[in-house]
Amino acid sequence: MLEFYKTYGSITKKIDEPESGSWINVVAPNEEEKNFLIEKIGVLPEFIKSSLDAEESSHIDYDEDYNQRLVIIDYPSAEEENAQGYDKNMLQYTTLPLGIIIMKGYVVTISLYENLNIDDMRQGRVKGINTNLKTRFLLLLLLRISQRYLIYLRQIDRISSRTEQTLHKSMQNKELIQMLGLEKSLVYFSTSLKTDEITLNKIMRGKIIKLYDEDQDLLEDVLIEIHQAIEMCNIYSNILSGTMDAFASVISNNLNIVMKVLTVITIVMAIPNIIFSFYGMNVTGLPIAHWWFPTLVAVIACIIATIIFIKKDMFH
Repeated sequence: MLEFYKTYGSITKKIDEPESGSWINVVAPNEEEKNFLIEKIGVLPEFIKSSLDAEESSHIDYDEDYNQRLVIIDYPSAEEENAQGYDKNMLQYTTLPLGIIIMKGYVVTISLYENLNIDDMRQGRVKGINTNLKTRFLLLLLLRISQRYLIYLRQIDRISSRTEQTLHKSMQNKELIQMLGLEKSLVYFSTSLKTDEITLNKIMRGKIIKLYDEDQDLLEDVLIEIHQAIEMCNIYSNILSGTMDAFASVISNNLNIVMKVLTVITIVMAIPNIIFSFYGMNVTGLPIAHWWFPTLVAVIACIIATIIFIKKDMFH
Protein backbone atom coordinates (compact mmCIF):
# COMPACT_ATOMS: atom_id res chain seq x y z
CA MET A 1 0.00 0.00 0.00
CA LEU A 2 1.28 3.42 -0.99
CA GLU A 3 -0.39 6.62 0.27
CA PHE A 4 0.53 10.31 0.08
CA TYR A 5 -0.40 13.00 2.59
CA LYS A 6 0.29 16.71 2.88
CA THR A 7 -0.52 19.32 5.49
CA TYR A 8 -2.52 22.35 4.39
CA GLY A 9 -2.76 24.82 7.23
CA SER A 10 -3.65 22.67 10.24
CA ILE A 11 -5.24 19.83 8.26
CA THR A 12 -3.42 16.83 6.81
CA LYS A 13 -5.08 15.62 3.61
CA LYS A 14 -4.55 12.62 1.39
CA ILE A 15 -3.27 13.51 -2.08
CA ASP A 16 -3.05 11.53 -5.30
CA GLU A 17 0.60 12.19 -6.17
CA PRO A 18 3.63 12.98 -4.01
CA GLU A 19 4.50 16.66 -3.71
CA SER A 20 7.39 18.49 -2.13
CA GLY A 21 6.84 18.61 1.62
CA SER A 22 4.51 15.60 1.66
CA TRP A 23 4.45 12.40 3.71
CA ILE A 24 4.62 9.04 1.94
CA ASN A 25 3.17 6.15 3.92
CA VAL A 26 4.17 2.67 2.74
CA VAL A 27 2.79 -0.59 4.17
CA ALA A 28 3.99 -3.99 2.91
CA PRO A 29 4.96 -2.69 -0.53
CA ASN A 30 5.04 -4.97 -3.56
CA GLU A 31 7.85 -4.88 -6.13
CA GLU A 32 6.13 -2.20 -8.19
CA GLU A 33 5.77 0.08 -5.18
CA LYS A 34 9.37 -0.55 -4.14
CA ASN A 35 10.55 0.41 -7.63
CA PHE A 36 8.44 3.56 -7.47
CA LEU A 37 10.10 4.56 -4.19
CA ILE A 38 13.58 3.88 -5.57
CA GLU A 39 13.20 5.32 -9.06
CA LYS A 40 10.66 8.13 -8.64
CA ILE A 41 11.22 9.24 -5.05
CA GLY A 42 14.89 8.36 -4.78
CA VAL A 43 14.77 6.28 -1.59
CA LEU A 44 17.87 4.15 -1.12
CA PRO A 45 17.15 0.42 -1.68
CA GLU A 46 19.04 -0.58 1.49
CA PHE A 47 16.84 1.73 3.54
CA ILE A 48 13.72 0.03 2.18
CA LYS A 49 15.19 -3.40 2.87
CA SER A 50 16.09 -2.47 6.46
CA SER A 51 12.62 -1.06 7.13
CA LEU A 52 10.95 -4.26 5.91
CA ASP A 53 13.17 -6.60 7.94
CA ALA A 54 11.08 -7.94 10.84
CA GLU A 55 14.24 -8.73 12.82
CA GLU A 56 15.74 -5.24 12.43
CA SER A 57 16.45 -3.53 15.75
CA SER A 58 16.07 0.17 16.46
CA HIS A 59 18.90 2.33 15.11
CA ILE A 60 19.79 5.35 12.98
CA ASP A 61 21.44 5.18 9.58
CA TYR A 62 22.37 7.96 7.18
CA ASP A 63 23.85 8.56 3.76
CA GLU A 64 25.54 11.91 3.24
CA ASP A 65 25.82 11.49 -0.54
CA TYR A 66 22.03 11.27 -0.96
CA ASN A 67 21.25 13.38 2.13
CA GLN A 68 18.93 10.74 3.60
CA ARG A 69 18.38 9.73 7.21
CA LEU A 70 16.81 6.44 8.28
CA VAL A 71 15.36 5.96 11.76
CA ILE A 72 14.27 2.43 12.63
CA ILE A 73 12.08 2.42 15.71
CA ASP A 74 10.32 -0.54 17.37
CA TYR A 75 6.62 0.02 18.02
CA PRO A 76 4.30 -2.16 20.14
CA SER A 77 1.66 -4.32 18.52
CA ALA A 78 -1.22 -6.33 19.96
CA GLU A 79 -3.18 -9.03 18.24
CA GLU A 80 -5.63 -11.74 19.30
CA GLU A 81 -4.23 -15.22 19.17
CA ASN A 82 -5.45 -18.69 20.02
CA ALA A 83 -2.76 -19.73 22.45
CA GLN A 84 -2.73 -23.46 21.69
CA GLY A 85 -6.48 -23.59 22.21
CA TYR A 86 -6.35 -22.26 25.76
CA ASP A 87 -7.93 -18.85 25.21
CA LYS A 88 -9.43 -17.71 21.97
CA ASN A 89 -9.45 -14.06 23.09
CA MET A 90 -5.96 -13.82 24.52
CA LEU A 91 -3.98 -10.76 23.46
CA GLN A 92 -0.43 -11.41 22.35
CA TYR A 93 1.88 -8.40 22.46
CA THR A 94 5.03 -8.01 20.41
CA THR A 95 7.15 -5.31 18.80
CA LEU A 96 7.73 -4.59 15.12
CA PRO A 97 10.10 -2.23 13.28
CA LEU A 98 8.96 0.99 11.63
CA GLY A 99 11.25 2.81 9.22
CA ILE A 100 11.14 6.61 9.00
CA ILE A 101 13.19 8.10 6.15
CA ILE A 102 13.92 11.82 6.15
CA MET A 103 15.03 13.04 2.74
CA LYS A 104 14.89 16.13 0.58
CA GLY A 105 11.27 17.04 -0.05
CA TYR A 106 9.68 14.04 1.67
CA VAL A 107 9.30 12.07 4.87
CA VAL A 108 8.66 8.38 4.22
CA THR A 109 7.34 5.79 6.68
CA ILE A 110 7.74 2.11 5.79
CA SER A 111 6.33 -0.82 7.76
CA LEU A 112 5.45 -4.46 7.25
CA TYR A 113 1.97 -4.14 8.75
CA GLU A 114 -0.62 -1.48 9.34
CA ASN A 115 -0.34 -0.07 12.83
CA LEU A 116 -2.33 2.22 15.08
CA ASN A 117 0.42 4.81 15.37
CA ILE A 118 0.37 5.57 11.64
CA ASP A 119 -3.44 5.45 11.67
CA ASP A 120 -3.50 8.09 14.40
CA MET A 121 -1.15 10.30 12.38
CA ARG A 122 -3.08 10.10 9.12
CA GLN A 123 -6.52 10.44 10.71
CA GLY A 124 -5.60 13.62 12.56
CA ARG A 125 -5.62 12.25 16.11
CA VAL A 126 -2.16 13.72 16.74
CA LYS A 127 -2.02 17.50 17.09
CA GLY A 128 0.67 19.64 15.53
CA ILE A 129 1.43 17.50 12.48
CA ASN A 130 3.08 19.34 9.62
CA THR A 131 4.52 17.24 6.81
CA ASN A 132 6.77 20.14 5.83
CA LEU A 133 8.50 19.99 9.23
CA LYS A 134 10.18 16.61 8.97
CA THR A 135 11.94 16.60 12.35
CA ARG A 136 8.76 17.59 14.16
CA PHE A 137 6.83 14.91 12.25
CA LEU A 138 9.42 12.33 13.35
CA LEU A 139 9.26 13.40 16.99
CA LEU A 140 5.45 13.43 17.05
CA LEU A 141 5.43 9.89 15.65
CA LEU A 142 7.98 8.78 18.25
CA LEU A 143 5.89 10.40 20.99
CA ARG A 144 2.81 8.53 19.79
CA ILE A 145 4.72 5.23 19.80
CA SER A 146 6.00 5.83 23.34
CA GLN A 147 2.45 6.61 24.49
CA ARG A 148 1.26 3.40 22.85
CA TYR A 149 3.79 1.47 24.93
CA LEU A 150 2.27 2.96 28.10
CA ILE A 151 -1.26 2.08 26.95
CA TYR A 152 -0.33 -1.55 26.28
CA LEU A 153 1.61 -1.84 29.53
CA ARG A 154 -1.50 -0.78 31.45
CA GLN A 155 -3.53 -3.33 29.48
CA ILE A 156 -1.03 -6.03 30.41
CA ASP A 157 -1.34 -5.04 34.07
CA ARG A 158 -5.15 -5.27 33.94
CA ILE A 159 -5.08 -8.64 32.17
CA SER A 160 -2.59 -10.06 34.68
CA SER A 161 -4.77 -8.81 37.58
CA ARG A 162 -7.84 -10.54 36.13
CA THR A 163 -5.87 -13.72 35.56
CA GLU A 164 -4.62 -13.68 39.15
CA GLN A 165 -8.20 -13.79 40.42
CA THR A 166 -8.90 -17.00 38.52
CA LEU A 167 -5.59 -18.53 39.60
CA HIS A 168 -6.71 -18.62 43.25
CA LYS A 169 -8.99 -21.58 42.57
CA SER A 170 -7.43 -22.98 39.42
CA MET A 171 -5.64 -26.28 39.08
CA GLN A 172 -5.13 -26.03 35.34
CA ASN A 173 -2.41 -24.66 33.11
CA LYS A 174 -4.60 -22.19 31.15
CA GLU A 175 -4.01 -19.20 33.42
CA LEU A 176 -0.30 -19.89 33.72
CA ILE A 177 -0.07 -20.04 29.92
CA GLN A 178 -1.75 -16.64 29.79
CA MET A 179 0.66 -15.23 32.36
CA LEU A 180 3.59 -16.72 30.47
CA GLY A 181 2.42 -14.96 27.30
CA LEU A 182 2.23 -11.64 29.15
CA GLU A 183 5.69 -12.17 30.62
CA LYS A 184 7.05 -12.87 27.15
CA SER A 185 5.38 -9.69 25.88
CA LEU A 186 7.10 -7.69 28.63
CA VAL A 187 10.45 -9.13 27.58
CA TYR A 188 9.81 -7.95 24.00
CA PHE A 189 8.79 -4.52 25.28
CA SER A 190 11.80 -4.19 27.57
CA THR A 191 14.28 -5.11 24.84
CA SER A 192 12.70 -2.78 22.27
CA LEU A 193 12.35 0.11 24.70
CA LYS A 194 16.03 -0.01 25.57
CA THR A 195 17.07 0.08 21.91
CA ASP A 196 14.55 2.86 21.26
CA GLU A 197 16.07 4.83 24.13
CA ILE A 198 19.53 4.49 22.59
CA THR A 199 18.17 5.72 19.25
CA LEU A 200 16.51 8.71 20.92
CA ASN A 201 19.73 9.62 22.70
CA LYS A 202 21.49 9.66 19.32
CA ILE A 203 18.77 11.92 17.93
CA MET A 204 19.13 14.19 20.94
CA ARG A 205 22.77 14.89 20.10
CA GLY A 206 21.60 16.58 16.90
CA LYS A 207 24.51 15.32 14.82
CA ILE A 208 22.61 13.00 12.47
CA ILE A 209 19.19 14.65 12.46
CA LYS A 210 19.03 18.42 12.67
CA LEU A 211 17.13 19.60 15.73
CA TYR A 212 15.46 22.99 16.06
CA ASP A 213 14.93 24.94 19.26
CA GLU A 214 11.18 24.42 19.19
CA ASP A 215 11.69 20.65 18.96
CA GLN A 216 13.76 20.31 22.15
CA ASP A 217 10.74 20.22 24.47
CA LEU A 218 9.03 17.64 22.26
CA LEU A 219 12.13 15.42 22.24
CA GLU A 220 12.37 15.68 26.02
CA ASP A 221 8.71 14.61 26.27
CA VAL A 222 9.46 11.56 24.14
CA LEU A 223 12.42 10.63 26.34
CA ILE A 224 10.32 11.05 29.49
CA GLU A 225 7.62 8.76 28.08
CA ILE A 226 10.21 6.16 27.07
CA HIS A 227 11.87 6.24 30.49
CA GLN A 228 8.49 5.88 32.16
CA ALA A 229 7.63 2.93 29.90
CA ILE A 230 10.97 1.26 30.74
CA GLU A 231 10.34 1.66 34.49
CA MET A 232 6.78 0.36 34.21
CA CYS A 233 7.96 -2.58 32.11
CA ASN A 234 10.59 -3.53 34.70
CA ILE A 235 8.12 -3.23 37.58
CA TYR A 236 5.39 -5.26 35.84
CA SER A 237 7.92 -7.88 34.75
CA ASN A 238 9.16 -8.37 38.32
CA ILE A 239 5.61 -8.51 39.69
CA LEU A 240 4.49 -10.96 37.01
CA SER A 241 7.51 -13.20 37.51
CA GLY A 242 6.92 -13.34 41.27
CA THR A 243 3.20 -13.94 40.78
CA MET A 244 3.81 -16.83 38.41
CA ASP A 245 6.21 -18.48 40.85
CA ALA A 246 3.77 -18.00 43.72
CA PHE A 247 0.75 -19.35 41.87
CA ALA A 248 2.69 -22.26 40.44
CA SER A 249 3.30 -23.23 44.06
CA VAL A 250 -0.39 -22.64 44.87
CA ILE A 251 -1.50 -24.92 42.03
CA SER A 252 0.96 -27.57 43.13
CA ASN A 253 -0.31 -27.25 46.71
CA ASN A 254 -3.94 -27.57 45.54
CA LEU A 255 -3.06 -30.78 43.75
CA ASN A 256 -1.30 -32.08 46.84
CA ILE A 257 -4.44 -31.39 48.90
CA VAL A 258 -6.58 -33.30 46.40
CA MET A 259 -4.16 -36.21 46.45
CA LYS A 260 -4.17 -36.17 50.28
CA VAL A 261 -7.98 -36.35 50.41
CA LEU A 262 -8.06 -39.15 47.84
CA THR A 263 -5.42 -41.05 49.82
CA VAL A 264 -7.44 -40.71 53.06
CA ILE A 265 -10.60 -41.92 51.31
CA THR A 266 -8.64 -44.87 49.89
CA ILE A 267 -7.40 -45.81 53.37
CA VAL A 268 -10.90 -45.65 54.84
CA MET A 269 -12.31 -47.74 51.99
CA ALA A 270 -9.51 -50.30 52.41
CA ILE A 271 -10.52 -51.16 56.00
CA PRO A 272 -13.66 -53.18 55.04
CA ASN A 273 -11.64 -54.94 52.35
CA ILE A 274 -9.06 -56.08 54.91
CA ILE A 275 -11.72 -57.38 57.35
CA PHE A 276 -13.76 -59.14 54.67
CA SER A 277 -10.55 -60.71 53.36
CA PHE A 278 -9.99 -62.44 56.70
CA TYR A 279 -13.52 -63.82 56.75
CA GLY A 280 -13.33 -64.77 53.10
CA MET A 281 -10.42 -67.17 53.64
CA ASN A 282 -11.11 -70.89 53.42
CA VAL A 283 -10.18 -71.63 57.07
CA THR A 284 -11.97 -72.59 60.26
CA GLY A 285 -11.90 -71.15 63.75
CA LEU A 286 -12.75 -67.54 62.91
CA PRO A 287 -14.66 -65.83 65.76
CA ILE A 288 -18.38 -65.29 65.20
CA ALA A 289 -18.36 -66.44 61.63
CA HIS A 290 -21.64 -64.79 60.68
CA TRP A 291 -22.11 -62.19 57.95
CA TRP A 292 -23.29 -59.46 60.32
CA PHE A 293 -20.19 -59.57 62.52
CA PRO A 294 -17.50 -58.62 59.92
CA THR A 295 -19.93 -56.07 58.51
CA LEU A 296 -20.39 -54.47 61.93
CA VAL A 297 -16.64 -54.50 62.61
CA ALA A 298 -15.93 -52.92 59.21
CA VAL A 299 -18.50 -50.16 59.78
CA ILE A 300 -17.17 -49.37 63.28
CA ALA A 301 -13.57 -49.38 62.03
CA CYS A 302 -14.45 -47.02 59.15
CA ILE A 303 -16.22 -44.64 61.55
CA ILE A 304 -13.26 -44.64 63.97
CA ALA A 305 -10.77 -44.05 61.11
CA THR A 306 -12.93 -41.24 59.70
CA ILE A 307 -13.15 -39.53 63.12
CA ILE A 308 -9.37 -39.76 63.53
CA PHE A 309 -8.73 -38.27 60.08
CA ILE A 310 -11.25 -35.48 60.69
CA LYS A 311 -9.56 -34.56 64.00
CA LYS A 312 -6.22 -34.44 62.18
CA ASP A 313 -7.80 -32.18 59.53
CA MET A 314 -6.92 -34.60 56.75
CA PHE A 315 -10.01 -33.85 54.64
CA HIS A 316 -8.99 -30.23 53.91
